[in-house]
Amino acid sequence: MFDEIIGKGLYDFCEGFDSWEEAIEKSCEKLIEKDIVEENYPKQIIETVNKYGPYIVLVPGVAMPHCQENAEGVKDTAIAFMKVNKPVVFDKDDRDKDARLFFTVASVNPDKHLENIGALSEMLGDEEIIAALEEVNNLEDLLKVKEKFNI
Repeated sequence: MFDEIIGKGLYDFCEGFDSWEEAIEKSCEKLIEKDIVEENYPKQIIETVNKYGPYIVLVPGVAMPHCQENAEGVKDTAIAFMKVNKPVVFDKDDRDKDARLFFTVASVNPDKHLENIGALSEMLGDEEIIAALEEVNNLEDLLKVKEKFNI
């Protein structure tokens, strides 16, 4: 999975954001730049989070921004990675919904979409991997984690 993320340049490292909406927009930036999604994709994710709450925070510290299958403006299937130093607060009353790791998922194929979410969920169930990813600050760090965990 990280071979594709790194190979396509779909990674970013940020200090922090004033709002979770800004974090979502930034997490989609590389997907927009690479013409994988259209500029309306982050807005759809934000609208969905506003409607259903921070369902995209799978485990404390990890968010998987995505839209439901058949989202408008998705042209290809990909996952983008973003690490944020200052935790992004999605719900000030539930700090377990803070996130520093973002895996933004886009898919034109509903089956592949569910497959990507399943694969990410499985990988992110490993606390050691999450802890290592929370420490990355650049591509070199990310490559070391990829090699160490074979992800």
